Amino acid sequence: MKAHPKEFREHVARIARTGNRRLAEVAAEFQVSTDSVRRWVNQAVLDEGVRKDGITPDERKELRRLRRENRRVRMERDILAEAAVWFARESGLLPPGSSNT
Repeated sequence: MKAHPKEFREHVARIARTGNRRLAEVAAEFQVSTDSVRRWVNQAVLDEGVRKDGITPDERKELRRLRRENRRVRMERDILAEAAVWFARESGLLPPGSSNT
């Protein structure tokens, strides 16, 4: 899949939104798929706040950041849980053959 610059996608969406031509004609002119043009138009409508049934690029960016942070926090939690078990064994609070690993 070839990524197109944001400015290009916005330009194609703007032309397609004029309604003067069918999406397939606009897609053929710019040598992209009709589905791509449709997605770009839908995203432009979302970005302008005309529709509220999707996520904006800022929301998508925030979602990616939160997912990364969530993965990091889970990894830290797992490490701390393993360390707690290790320290409990070392201090004699857990028997050496305990299944709490």
